[in-house]
This record gives sequence, structure tokens and C-alpha cells, in this order.
Amino acid sequence: MSNRRLVYLDNNATTRVAPEVVEAMLPCLTEHWGNPSSAYSLASEPARLIEEARERVAGLIGANPRNIVFTSCGTESNNAAIQGALLANPTKRHVITTAVEHSANIKFGRHLEKRGYEVTYLPVDLDGAIDLCDLQAALRPDTAIVSIMWANNETGVVFPVEELAAICRSHGVLFHSDAVQVAGKLPIDVKGFGIDFLSLSAHKLRAPKGVGMLYVGSGVPFQPYIIGGGQERGLRGGTENVANIVAFGRAAELALSHLNDENTRVRALRDNLENGIFKTIKGSVRNGGSEPRLPNTTNIGFDGVEAEAALLLLDREGICASSGSACTTGSIEPSHVLAAMNVPLSRSKGSLRFSLGIENTGEDVDLLLEKLPPIIERLRDASPEALGQAGEPLAALD
Repeated sequence: MSNRRLVYLDNNATTRVAPEVVEAMLPCLTEHWGNPSSAYSLASEPARLIEEARERVAGLIGANPRNIVFTSCGTESNNAAIQGALLANPTKRHVITTAVEHSANIKFGRHLEKRGYEVTYLPVDLDGAIDLCDLQAALRPDTAIVSIMWANNETGVVFPVEELAAICRSHGVLFHSDAVQVAGKLPIDVKGFGIDFLSLSAHKLRAPKGVGMLYVGSGVPFQPYIIGGGQERGLRGGTENVANIVAFGRAAELALSHLNDENTRVRALRDNLENGIFKTIKGSVRNGGSEPRLPNTTNIGFDGVEAEAALLLLDREGICASSGSACTTGSIEPSHVLAAMNVPLSRSKGSLRFSLGIENTGEDVDLLLEKLPPIIERLRDASPEALGQAGEPLAALD
């Protein structure tokens, strides 16, 4: 079992840390371990490495390095953008987001509602797309910020961020985008697109977990979310995670260099995987429109199947996939993204997400296309009585 080949098709959940990234961060753990805020020479190299990483991350999104604020993760970055905008504009108590955001936004929106704020959740259509007219209609004089993801983490559907930002700008409303799934997959130009806030998470870019980034545009009103010792130019307190920040910088550099590969070879692998499933498994349906979409992501529904059972059987074959966001795994509720798209419950419960990365090969896709059809067939053939209670289906299928 230890020699079993691993086929990893869940890169939207996290990515394997690149060897080059490990190499870049190791000196920060062994040699350059000083506190970058200290005054002595041991601190000077960590401080320099942080600024070098800041330049590299800025290069990935077309930003000025001074506008990059390092955080602990994408969730903190999202929360900080929204909360920071509200604190900077205390008379404005209305927030706009969408019904298909990551749980970092959905749950934060619910939290704000309990505190007396109003939150509008824009709907999506059957393809997972939003209507620009809905945003126009939702904007109010007391709208503090609009927070809309650049691309959906479950379906890969890409939103028209440039147009969304322009609408907000014309109404004098701040615009934030969660671009966690986009970095390294599609070009990002925050200044060209007129984006006020933008969030990234390093572990989606072949760097370690525990470090993220918030872009704060020049002149954008913002109050820090975490108060502390004045690090990050006073915009985010807390001693810097030097090793992970350096890793983030190296990963950003690599991601930029692999952008073409993501949009050609990886996209072709995704299409081959998708088309192969449609040809070999009857009743398989893609959730979300075909374009615009991330080049690495597909979400496919299978009627008459429980996704968790399919994932466990795939895992036995050494194949890693998911049924949606890793942050909601274990929930008994159907995907809120698919529910907002009005995907039938029978299909939603049997939907699988496959998200590829630059390490995937044609052999990975071939193995999935070999193993998945009989798994789906076995699950569909199993009677409700054979499936039994939750946690028992695999035993019944052995």
C-alpha cells in the first residue's frame, strides 16, 4: 500500500509544496531566524528577505510592493478587507457579496448581520454566473464594500471582475475580490482592473499553509483588522512568519512562470478528463458553465451517487478528489454553491470536483478514467438497503 501511486486531483484544496519553495524557506529556519523588527544585524537579513518576497508577490498581481500586506491566510485577508472597509466608513453599514462565495465570506456575512449590518447576497444563474444588473440594483448610498470572488472554488466559474470593479468605482464603493483560486492560473492586474482589495493564499500556489496576502490599493480607506506592534506598516500586527513569507515569494515567482502551462497543457488535461467522463459515464453533467472558467477545474454531478462514497472508493485506488470546498468537508448539508445554482439535490449530493495542477500528467487522467466508471456503476447498482446507514456503504460494496 505504501508504494501505491498517488494521483492528486484536488489542487483547489491545497497544493504540494514545490522543492524550490522548500529550498528558499529553509535558511530562514536555520540561519536567518532573527526577528525582522529588531534593530541588530541578525534581523537585517530576515527583513530584507521579507521585502524581496513582497516584490515577488506584487509582481504576480501587477501591484506596487508597498500595497502588499502579509496575513496568515485567505480567510484573514477576506475578513480584514471587509472589516477594514467598515471600520474606515462607520456610517456605511451595508455589504454586498454573492451566494456562492467561499465560507470565509458567507459566514463572515452572517456574523456581520448579527452585529446589525445588512448584507446582500447576489444570486447566480444555472451556469453559476452573476448578472451585472443585480449588482447595479443592489448598490446603496450606505454600501461600504462589495466583495466578490474572482473565480469560484467549487465550479471554477470566473466572474467579470474588471466590470464589477468599474461599476463599484462609478458609485464610489470599495471593491474587494477573493482571488485565492485565480493566482497562477489566470493573469491578474489589480491596478489595471481598478481593484481596491484583493486576497491570496500561498498554499494554493505550492507554498506552505499559514501565510496569505491582502492587497490594499493606494489611498484606499482601511483600518487594520489585527492590532499589534505596527508590523506591515501598521496595517497588520503580529511578528512576521518569515520562512513562510519567503516561501510565498518564491512560489509567486514560480506561478508566474507556469502561467502559460496552466492555460495550455493543464487546460487540455482538464478537458480530456471531462470529455472522458461524459463519454464513459451516462448521466454525468458538468456543474457550471464551460467558459469563462479556471483552466484546471471541473465539477461533475452523477445522479444516484453519494459523493462521499465515491471519494472513499477513489481513495482506495490512490486518487484524491473532493466534493467541493475543503473548508466544508464533513458537512451533511449539500454544497451552498450548487444550491445557489439550483442544481437538483440528487445531482448535488453526487457531485465531484476535480482540480488539476502543473504536476498532473496524462497518465493521471487515464487512471481516473479507468477507475471512476466502475465506481459510479457500483454505487448506482447498490440498492438503498445495501447502502444501509451513513458510514456503511463501502462495507456493503466489498
